[in-house]
Amino acid sequence: MRFSMLSDSRSAFAPDAPCIADAGTALSNNEFHSRVLAAAGAFASLGIGTGDVVALMLPNQIEFAVAMFAVWRLGAAMTPINPGLTVKEASHQIADSRAKLIVNGSGEPVVADVPTMSVAALQYGPRYAGTPVDDPAALALLIYTSGTTGLPKGVMLDHANIEAMTDMGRQALRVTTADHCLLVLPLFHVNGIVVSILTPLASGGRVTIRRRFDIETFFGDVEQLRPTYFSAVPTIYAILNALPTTVRPDTSSLRFGVCGAAPASADLLKNFEARYGFPLVEGYGLSEGTCASTLNPIDGLRKPGSVGLPFPGQRIAIADSYGRHMPPGATGEVLVQGPNVMRGYLGKPEETAKTVIDGWLHTGDIGRIDADGYLSIVGRLKEMIIRGGENIYPKEIEDVLHDFPGVLEAAVIGAPHETLGEIVVAYIAFRPNAKGSSDALNEHCADRLTRVKRPATILVADSLPKNAMGKIDKPKLRQLAKELVG
Repeated sequence: MRFSMLSDSRSAFAPDAPCIADAGTALSNNEFHSRVLAAAGAFASLGIGTGDVVALMLPNQIEFAVAMFAVWRLGAAMTPINPGLTVKEASHQIADSRAKLIVNGSGEPVVADVPTMSVAALQYGPRYAGTPVDDPAALALLIYTSGTTGLPKGVMLDHANIEAMTDMGRQALRVTTADHCLLVLPLFHVNGIVVSILTPLASGGRVTIRRRFDIETFFGDVEQLRPTYFSAVPTIYAILNALPTTVRPDTSSLRFGVCGAAPASADLLKNFEARYGFPLVEGYGLSEGTCASTLNPIDGLRKPGSVGLPFPGQRIAIADSYGRHMPPGATGEVLVQGPNVMRGYLGKPEETAKTVIDGWLHTGDIGRIDADGYLSIVGRLKEMIIRGGENIYPKEIEDVLHDFPGVLEAAVIGAPHETLGEIVVAYIAFRPNAKGSSDALNEHCADRLTRVKRPATILVADSLPKNAMGKIDKPKLRQLAKELVG
């Protein structure tokens, strides 16, 4: 399915069927196609064409999808920017991507040397009459990494990447024309774009967009809209699972929820499914792999604590520090191979060469594959704690802390230590109306972890800091730990 022509085929096949909606607007296939043509005309009138990059600095709304498909129709690429960024933060992505145009809510200039278009202007362009560009090798998305170890890098994804990933997702999630996705994750991340927009629309299904996840309205939306699936991060599922037991929504429309972007505890997955009556399928992936590489199966054995089996068309391997593939059960770096692997990092051939070697994407994540082919993630290479020469994987300790009654969130990081190099520091947040002391937590860890893995310090907070995706912000916690021990 060429996404530059997706709105054409949907409009021709079922013009009056529902396609996409947000809080204020609902569009049929034909209406969506008309909006895409108007937006493409607006872009073309400003000189946007093959090889150009358009920056979308928009919140979750219908116009984001309209603009994205219009850009692709012209053979251009799109880079999504978090609309909450400051000018200083956004300017790096705008300059690095060489964006020729910025689309934002107001049309007010973001940077001096790049034209800005208001989101409203997308509706008033002349209807584009040109032939859609059909080039699988054309750049489609520039997704910028989080930049926790420096300035964010632009991950180059071409149409072949996103088409392969979408087809894999359709097969693995068994998405059909009957599916209706409720989107609650931000569209400036690849997960929201691929799982919640491209996959349902390419399958003939539909999507309803929400600006953000809202604990007050989420289950009301589920009951009223009757979606068949949604995608969220573990923090969202933990918040929903911590709601009072009197909250008993009708979730009968939901086939599953996708859980990704960060590790989830096995207990959270099991308890959530038992409470709400639909499965959470945990997956694993990264932007460099166009979103996802493994998934616990919709039907069949789901192994809580693992991130499942490879998507159709992908291969997963575990490698040692020399890049040699290791047998099942061994712990090492997770490698990914498949047509979803990125073209490379924009303008960074050396970084690309270190990351994609002989067609294998070196993820920087540490994991193991069991005898059945299921992948478990232990931690990240850069998060691994080295205490007195011993390698310690934070997730193992986080899983133990999650077993303590009432724990909502747990994060483990390494803090510098003069003698040992690093020591283990844990941060805990409890569910509402739950509590526990550091002493009780220490005793809990002592029964379950060898001495070297036990946290030297356990800090209890009301909540843990999050990044824009809703993942726990470990870089911020590391900084706090440095100040604590410094």
